[in-house]
Amino acid sequence: MLLALLFALELNPIAPGLAPSDALVEKLGAALAAKGPGFHPHSKHLDKYGHPLFTNRLILESSPYLLQHANNPVSWYSWGDEAFARAAREHKPVLLSIGYSTCHWCHVMERESFEDPEVARVLNQQFISIKVDREERPDLDAIYLAAVEALTGDGGWPMTVALTPDRKPFFGGTYFPREPFLKMLAAVKSAYTERPEQVAAAAKQLTEAVRKVARPEQPKTLPGAMAIRWQVEQLARDYDAVHGGFGKAPKFPKPVELELLLRYHRRTGDPQALQMVVHTLESMAAGGIHDQLGGGFHRYSTDGQWLKPHFEKMLYDNAQLASLYLEAWQVTGRADFAGVTRETLEYVLREMTDATGGFWSASDADSPAPGGSEVEGYFFTWTLPELQAVLGERAPAAAAALGVSSSGELDGRSILRRVSELPGEDRQKLLEARSRREQPAIDHKLLPSSNGLMISALARAGFAFGEPRYTAAAARAADAVLPRLNEKERFLDDLAALEQGLLDLHEATRDQRWLSKALELQKTLDGHFRDSKGGYFLTSNGSKGLLFREKPAHDGVIPAGNSMAALNLLRLSELTGNLGWRKQAVRTMEAFAGASPSMPAMLGALDWTLDRALEVVLVVPPGQPENELMQVLRRAYLPNAVRAVAEDGKGRGPLFEGRHARPGKAVAYVCRSNVCGLPTSEAAALADQLAKADPF
Repeated sequence: MLLALLFALELNPIAPGLAPSDALVEKLGAALAAKGPGFHPHSKHLDKYGHPLFTNRLILESSPYLLQHANNPVSWYSWGDEAFARAAREHKPVLLSIGYSTCHWCHVMERESFEDPEVARVLNQQFISIKVDREERPDLDAIYLAAVEALTGDGGWPMTVALTPDRKPFFGGTYFPREPFLKMLAAVKSAYTERPEQVAAAAKQLTEAVRKVARPEQPKTLPGAMAIRWQVEQLARDYDAVHGGFGKAPKFPKPVELELLLRYHRRTGDPQALQMVVHTLESMAAGGIHDQLGGGFHRYSTDGQWLKPHFEKMLYDNAQLASLYLEAWQVTGRADFAGVTRETLEYVLREMTDATGGFWSASDADSPAPGGSEVEGYFFTWTLPELQAVLGERAPAAAAALGVSSSGELDGRSILRRVSELPGEDRQKLLEARSRREQPAIDHKLLPSSNGLMISALARAGFAFGEPRYTAAAARAADAVLPRLNEKERFLDDLAALEQGLLDLHEATRDQRWLSKALELQKTLDGHFRDSKGGYFLTSNGSKGLLFREKPAHDGVIPAGNSMAALNLLRLSELTGNLGWRKQAVRTMEAFAGASPSMPAMLGALDWTLDRALEVVLVVPPGQPENELMQVLRRAYLPNAVRAVAEDGKGRGPLFEGRHARPGKAVAYVCRSNVCGLPTSEAAALADQLAKADPF
């Protein structure tokens, strides 16, 4: 097939030597043709047959985000030596753009700037342009995000960074509209050309500043309980007593902070800590950030009331929120919190699950509206006539329950929120009608880190609810994702989150295979990621092409890999009886003691260390898997504990040594630091032993 293509390798080149080679043009043409008729260029530059007029090197990539930009008129490179070698050879600065496939403002900047011929001409003549998918390269994202934050005091995506050919940043920002972007490019190019010594000095200074943040110096002592109390007090100062959450708009769900508050409430009985969690979860569940029909949560709220979200849905958010609502149910006994957990998990199993059992990373904020244009939130929003068409005479009641009005919040369309309860039958009809709309695009990457968090959520919910379907889905996902670890470069977050998921799966299913796999991941971490000074690097010891190896010291949208690793080590110590794991956990926490305010999940590991962790062993008679003791154990909120359940004579590991059931009765053994309560077959006695917490 003849392709009417103008390759965007060098649009309007400034010298004949910049023209693309015939071999490269042929290679890119073949790659485009290989995409087949199902490939839809994410570009407005099409011929009358719908073929793209421009194709760049990103067509060779597999990342959905990079492929979205493969038909821009910009001569994009993916990250690699080739781009930087050319920048050095031609004495040009590098324009680095980082984002992800479901990012709304990334789409906006693409339409305004990267699809614009004038912007493309400037980039192609004066810069070497590189695109990075932050989900595939969290190592690069972390380094250059820190640089942007150091320069501007803020960061986000799309991220825009100017680099020297030796990969050092000297300017950065986030989203730029077209005209400010062109002005910025002119200023950056002018500075790079006319004041090279100043640019080099600034790049060196910024790189060193980022290096210090990315590799914190190791304090000498482990913090005490005051570090946790101080963080709780800080959260209380930032708490929004009207709408829940912390700070002002925009508002992001922050599971790591809310989980720390639940831990603090358990240890101290502080009612305010629990109230902050309950109020925030109530407000989020009732707001537009929560998909009131399909379940799951959108990325964040643009306002302070949790009403107006950006509509992308991230797997890592929904995994953590499912676990958080589950814990809130265990603490409060509230059925509505358990319901949110179930709805969130059902959404993921229904709409975000690969044929192999793994989980896709995200769905888009934008979705096609009638006429073909992409509109943010169109799929999720409603009008009164649309409700009428589905529900008939029941539409007014549904509109009142869901906050649908004639004016709406998005160009006349209403964002659903929960004003009052909607009958389940009406909800199902609306969900079925919505499913017939053209749906938002899905990023089909199977990210190990996000999958590890979702495996955790499913395993924990499967155990707590006594729901084998959830634990089976977690096991299937683990089998799907584990083999993929060897296919590409993987990171600390990938291994630590998967290890966490496997430990939860082990406790939920009693299957030793998952504990063995978790120990294998820990061996990999220790062999390739561990810093002899304490803690773990984000990248393995064979990584190349980075300014430096970062040691993550901030819990962001997911807990830092070091935070997860510390908790994993503490759990391994209890499960195996190996005190060496605990010592290693303490060394990890010591390495980040100075960063504790930005690491609430690491403070969760500290909470475990300051506690006398529980070992809960339940030995049941053969053929009696469910009993009153198991019901107590399922509902108990035990953040600092390991659970081991087995039929008499079949338990493996040190936790089962010398422990047996009684004739016809299950027996529970509850121990702290090798000091055990009386074995019991009574549900009330077990509940009492589990409820006791070591106070600070």
